[in-house]
Amino acid sequence: MTHWMDRLGLPGLDTLDLDGLPVARMRNGGCLALDEVPRLSPADFHAACVEARARGARLSAMFVLPGDERERTVAAVLAHDATSQLGVVAMVLGGARSYPSLTAEIPQAHPFERELFERYGLRPEGHPWLKPLRRNLALEDAPPARAPRREAFADFHRTAGDGVHEVAVGPVHAGVIEPGHFRFQCRGERVMHLEIRLGYQHRGAEALLRDAAPVRRLAVAESIAGDTAIGHSLAHCALREALAGVEPPLEAQRLRGVGLELERIANHVGDLGALCGDIGFLPGSAWFGRMRGDFLNMLMLISGNRFGRGLVKPGGVRFAVPETLAGFILPLLNRLEDELSEVSEIVFDSPSVLGRFEDAGVLDRVAAEDLGIVGPAARASGCDRDVRRDHPAGIHRFALVPVAMVEAGDVMSRALVRWLEVQRSLQFVREQLRMRHSQGASALACDVPPPPPSSVAVAMVEGWRGEIVHASVTDADGRVAGYSVVDPSVHNWFGLAFAMRDNPISDFPLCNKSFNLSYAGHDL
Repeated sequence: MTHWMDRLGLPGLDTLDLDGLPVARMRNGGCLALDEVPRLSPADFHAACVEARARGARLSAMFVLPGDERERTVAAVLAHDATSQLGVVAMVLGGARSYPSLTAEIPQAHPFERELFERYGLRPEGHPWLKPLRRNLALEDAPPARAPRREAFADFHRTAGDGVHEVAVGPVHAGVIEPGHFRFQCRGERVMHLEIRLGYQHRGAEALLRDAAPVRRLAVAESIAGDTAIGHSLAHCALREALAGVEPPLEAQRLRGVGLELERIANHVGDLGALCGDIGFLPGSAWFGRMRGDFLNMLMLISGNRFGRGLVKPGGVRFAVPETLAGFILPLLNRLEDELSEVSEIVFDSPSVLGRFEDAGVLDRVAAEDLGIVGPAARASGCDRDVRRDHPAGIHRFALVPVAMVEAGDVMSRALVRWLEVQRSLQFVREQLRMRHSQGASALACDVPPPPPSSVAVAMVEGWRGEIVHASVTDADGRVAGYSVVDPSVHNWFGLAFAMRDNPISDFPLCNKSFNLSYAGHDL
């Protein structure tokens, strides 16, 4: 049989990047004409993705290109971290409603293929565990898009045997948290299998980002995950700038970086406090919780909102940081860093903390790589991955934030990665606030013209949970015809399910908090 690459007239596999593969290559924040994206048959698309994965690329996104609903075309975004390349390739299904599944060979494809089946009725043949991702439909009821649906719940996996029992938690929880359902199969106290069912927070965010007025789209992006307002708004604005072919002024890029890292610090510090609270270590819970509020208040000083809403806008930022404000924030950062160091030393040297954190909820590197885990959860399992370094955009092209990595993959590792990232983000924020640049309106934003026709763009941001991907497609008139969002939680929820295996069920709140994933960001 002729190799698929020989049929396409492409060179052999003699490199470790995406050269020679039938993919359109771009950088983070790049834009391509739609006719530049290779369109392959399902078999060749499958082979191209498998070969790209073998060369070290990750599957960052999959989405349906807008067009004729009877002849679907599916696009994939492949991230090759070692070379900072993004590859885009499309699969032309024509009138077919099925295609060879990627999941058996590329497990990180499983949420994307489940979504394609759920939303469009495109069946991935050979998928090892095809279940709904958000809508909780029975499989036989998953029709093409916009067809009438009959709501029905798909069955849970069940384990039988002596001493095996089932524990159901949620979706309504005894606290002010988002809804999600967790179904445990246990033998005694040990978890054999955890199945996570989400979708209760689905709000139609992608449709709003596609159809709403431009001024409203930014508000929607900020609301995808409330604790990641800057991360998602930055990805959205970078996408619009990529389509328009413009770049914000350097001062705006610098202030965007400051906001993004303050968001990271506030959430990591809050997570460290919440982890202490889950094990009853109240001093750490109280101290970290108070300091989280201090960092949120810094965002309020800069943007007028404790979560940074309103700071980022297409073309730049809305607010400057004058010298007087920088002079107020810098001493506060120094003081908080000293307090954080004192508290962290107490927490991480406490035997009661170490006894609960160490060897709990282990996700090893092999599983993390296979599942495509991103963010602190990936780096805690030894995966050397960070968009700020691997696919730099904005200020991160000029200012490096060292990647923090630990290898054990347990709760302790995920806590330590957060603490290391807090220290490095603090240094970054200090460096940027000490710089003095022009503060005029022209230094804060540039004009963003309308997008070009028949184009596709991709923007990636390293949010505090991990890699955020926004992708957009325009039609022949330059209107937004398709919009796709991948929150880091889409990659990482299955990692939590793996980490819980062979752990006592009483450790679930602690393991869950150590990942701290977004329900709303997943459900969109």
